[in-house]
Amino acid sequence: MSEPEIIPLRVAELELPEAHPEGPGLCEVFAFLIRDGEVSFLIDTGVGEGSTLIDRLYRPRRTNLLAALSQLGLAPRSLSAIVNSHLHFDHCGNNRLFPGIPIFVQQAEYEAASAAHYTVPGWVYFEAAEYSKVRGRHRLSPHVELVPTPGHTPGHQSVLVETPKGSELVVAQAAYTGSEFASVGMGGPVGRPSRGAGAGRLRTADAWSSEAYLESLGQLHALQPVRAFFSHDSASWSPAA
Repeated sequence: MSEPEIIPLRVAELELPEAHPEGPGLCEVFAFLIRDGEVSFLIDTGVGEGSTLIDRLYRPRRTNLLAALSQLGLAPRSLSAIVNSHLHFDHCGNNRLFPGIPIFVQQAEYEAASAAHYTVPGWVYFEAAEYSKVRGRHRLSPHVELVPTPGHTPGHQSVLVETPKGSELVVAQAAYTGSEFASVGMGGPVGRPSRGAGAGRLRTADAWSSEAYLESLGQLHALQPVRAFFSHDSASWSPAA
């Protein structure tokens, strides 16, 4: 049996407007395919189509997600499940491409998504959507587990993958970048932030809860990961990086 693996998929690029907390500038968006033996999970689905507001504000340049999966030998029906780290538009936009496939989301996130201006409703609520709403940690397969990491949003979750080399994480947007993740140790900020624009800067000011944000990052570090991946950073993190 093959070892568990995480495969990053660059699914979109956005132009963040001036008013955005991380703007202005370009923002990459990543989804992740996780394989664990005979089962495969897609973590997040990128930016959907059909919203004139999103197109006007963010000018997304999208990757064909189904074509990207096909290149990896996967048809939509061969996925065991979708996982949404959270339900902002750039993480759930293509859920509709996978009708009938279970979509795992934290209960708190599903409830939060009903608020006005939280997301694009049609990208969350659609015919044949099958949400599996969980509370807390939840094991998807022998080596893959959902880990609640509230902070960026009320029900954000990350994904733990146990490999022969150690624990790997899809942090998603519990930390915006690898340098931010590196600047936080167990229980709070440690060391000096890396140099460069925004490097190591904590994104707590625009988080749903800055306290929960830091606590979640501390809990992720406590898992002693050997590698971590992020929704908006092409570089992965490792303890020696």
